[in-house]
Amino acid sequence: MTLLKTKEEIMTIREAGKILYGAMQAVEEKIQAGMTTEEIDLLVENYIKEHDAIPSFKGFQGFPGSICTSVGSQVVHGIPGDRVLKTGEIVSIDIGVNKNGYHSDSAKTFALGDIDEKVRCLVEVTEEALYLGIAEAKVGNNIGDISRVIQEHAESNGFAVVRQLVGHGIGRSLHEDPKVPNFVDRNPGPVLEKGMVLAIEPMFNMEEIDVLTEQDGWTIVTKDGKPSAHFEHTIVILDEGPKILTNGTSIDWENIN
Repeated sequence: MTLLKTKEEIMTIREAGKILYGAMQAVEEKIQAGMTTEEIDLLVENYIKEHDAIPSFKGFQGFPGSICTSVGSQVVHGIPGDRVLKTGEIVSIDIGVNKNGYHSDSAKTFALGDIDEKVRCLVEVTEEALYLGIAEAKVGNNIGDISRVIQEHAESNGFAVVRQLVGHGIGRSLHEDPKVPNFVDRNPGPVLEKGMVLAIEPMFNMEEIDVLTEQDGWTIVTKDGKPSAHFEHTIVILDEGPKILTNGTSIDWENIN
């Protein structure tokens, strides 16, 4: 069953999204080689708590961190710890915020100093695919329209789409229906309706689609050990088109009935 959100619910998710955006901006200002992933985790946790919200990920199904910090070949769900970030690496920061019982979710891959040109291209193409997918999140389209443009953009640029992990609906729960694959499935998914709130999140690998789970039970890595990039926004579908709830922009609430 597709979960449609009321105006009040969307406004609350938007509040969570504003806090998340501020936390991600704080990371962008501070992240650098020499920091540990645990230091970034603490920075974000403090920011979220200072804004009277809760880190969505901490304790979620036993996850120990407030954020996910995935470095290099780590695709997603990297656990913050004593790993020191190095110049030339990429690191994906995935943040969830719970404000008054509603969640927002967003991720961004950061480059630390000068990185390999092909890796930079991977990061840029993954981010571009996110916005191409968001543009297809329109009333009357279906989930498959989002999936198609994301997959096409990855493969036309020579990159591989992760199959084992997908985007999702979001609201009172961090993960809700519908699933939002980054690849075309035989099932095109539900028709998109006004009031749907989705977390769209392309995850692209350098060459191979296959991934593995590390011994910690959380961290997903590329099987070939090559880099992976991840971008994500929480969006709401409105009559006038999709609106991003995790990028700090305003919304004309009068148009939400």
